Amino acid sequence: MNFYWRPGPSILRAMNHVIPDLQSALICDDVRQERNGKFILIGLFDAIMVQGLPTQYPRLFLVTRWCSGEGEFQQRSRIVKPDGTSTLVEGQLIPVRLPGPEATATNVEIFMNVAFAEEGTHWVEVLLDGDISIRYPLRVGIAKPQPGQPPASPLG
Repeated sequence: MNFYWRPGPSILRAMNHVIPDLQSALICDDVRQERNGKFILIGLFDAIMVQGLPTQYPRLFLVTRWCSGEGEFQQRSRIVKPDGTSTLVEGQLIPVRLPGPEATATNVEIFMNVAFAEEGTHWVEVLLDGDISIRYPLRVGIAKPQPGQPPASPLG
């Protein structure tokens, strides 16, 4: 009996193109890069708690790392409102270049002055060539003051 493996469309895009894996997609307050090329992510978070809405989040970084692929691709990221369909903010197209299957591509994107108008679960989406690679929740809520503590800062 003979068995043949045929890669599906999610594996192979065209000759010499292997669609990469999204190794990570993290949001944080700041990103630094050392002289040796290593990235330092500061203030990783999955929720934004504020005193009131609407509010503006001054800087939100999205860091992605792609691996195990080969070829040139386009990444686009966005934050979707709690209705699940309306886009709150969308990034620019970012090239993802992987010359070989052992290469990695790290992208750092910054969103400035993101205006959150409503409480609820927003969604961070990362797309590769128009296809969603990951979608994960970003909760936005009103902070409840703790008894005996000063009021919270305007940003989580």
